[in-house]
Order: sequence, then C-alpha cells, then structure tokens
Amino acid sequence: MPDWVYAVVLGIVEGLTEFIPVSSTGMMLLTKKAMGLEDPFWNTFAVMIQLGAILAVVVLYFRKLWDQVVALRRDPAARRFALSVLLAFLPSAVLGLFLIDFIKGVLFDSPTVQCISLIVGGVVLLVIDRVVPAPEDHDPMAIPLRKSLAIGFFQVLAMMPGVSRSGATIVGSMLMRVDKRAAAEFSFFLAIPTMVGAFVLDAFESRDQLLAAGRMELIGIGFVVAFLVALVVIRMMLAIVTRRGFAPFGWLRIAIGGAGLILLHLA
Repeated sequence: MPDWVYAVVLGIVEGLTEFIPVSSTGMMLLTKKAMGLEDPFWNTFAVMIQLGAILAVVVLYFRKLWDQVVALRRDPAARRFALSVLLAFLPSAVLGLFLIDFIKGVLFDSPTVQCISLIVGGVVLLVIDRVVPAPEDHDPMAIPLRKSLAIGFFQVLAMMPGVSRSGATIVGSMLMRVDKRAAAEFSFFLAIPTMVGAFVLDAFESRDQLLAAGRMELIGIGFVVAFLVALVVIRMMLAIVTRRGFAPFGWLRIAIGGAGLILLHLA
C-alpha cells in the first residue's frame, strides 16, 4: 500500500484513541506492527500527529480556554487553573526527559507488554468504576492544587505503552474524588501541554527524518485525519461517561488486549 494510506489509517487510530482510556500509544504500536511498519519514521509520525488530536480539544473548548487566558491577570481562579494544569504536567515532563530512551528503546518494542497493560488497565477501570469514592469536585477548572499534582503522578504511569494517558489521569482524578465527567475534561486540558511537549521534543530529535522528501506531507495527512476524528470522539466519550461511566472502555481494553495476545501467540 502507498504510504499515504498508512498515514490515514494511523490518523484514524490516533483520533479514535487519544482521549478514550484505551491507550492511543499502545493501539498505534499494535497497528504499526500489524501493518509491518518497521521504519523508525512511523514512531516519530505517531508522536507528531497527536498534535492534531490536541487541536480538537482547543477547538471544542476554545471559549472556556480563551476566557481563562484573558482573565489570567485579574482573576485568581484563572491563575489557579493554569497552575493546576502546570502542576499536573510537571511529573511526566521531568521524568520523561530521563526515561525517554528506555521507553522508546525497550517498552515500545514489546507488543506483549502493551497487550498485558491494556488488559490490566481494563480491569482497573472496571473496578474503579464500581468502588470510586463519592466525588467532591465537579468543576475541571477548579480542582485543588494538591489533587492536580497527585493526578500528574498518575499520568507518569502512561509512559508505559498500553497504560493510557487519559486512563491513568482519569483513574487518578476519580480516586482524588473528582467527578467522572470533570475527570475526563481535566484529562483533555492536561493533554494540551503534555502532547505539545512531546511534539516539540520528538520534532527536535527527529528533525533529519522530518526533512526527508515526502515525509512532512504524510504527517500533514495524519494530523488532519486525527483532528477530524478526535472532534467526534471527544463528544461521544463525554456522552458515554455521563450515562454509563467508564465500564464500556474497560471491557474494550480487555477485548483488544486479549485479541492482541492471541494474535501474537499464533504469529
């Protein structure tokens, strides 16, 4: 198949999985494995197009986010929200700089680890959905700073492919007594600095690959596809979470991880 077809398929996978708690990184790695994409460029591609999915959050929440930016100088609540997101971002930012080589060189090359992580994470979602303590915080823009920092440490777990960044932060938020919908929305906001940081770091490290002929066009295709798909998925996820909680995503993770292990065993 031509490379642009791979770019479209990976863009769809990214848009579908970036914000639901099934691990976009794990799904991207398994998809690349299934399509036989061994070129290191596709690892960089997967990071680059995450920015397309993040743009979907900015578009959907533009009014809320813009109001916070405008109010930063005069509104303590706006400054606290900005600090809240920054505190939640810091643990993964700091530890990611030290662990990136191990993560990309070891964990990213283990489909078995990814499948097991999907299954374990699915079980965790099912359990948490039933035993989560009663929520105290219902506004994703007013989460206490100590809780935001704790949620940030949960996000560190997502450095292992298959764990899911959104899943880890949502579980952490719910354990911190944050309402399910607010937990999902805070995860969206936290994704903005997290994914932008990953984008900048990977773009710098992979600048030679990106300058190769035809490569930027492929990233552009994946970026646009991920953006369009994510616009739909974000609204769909919030509707499911509001009505049915996170159990459907838990079962989905278990099904995908189990199917992956079976296919790996048969290969």
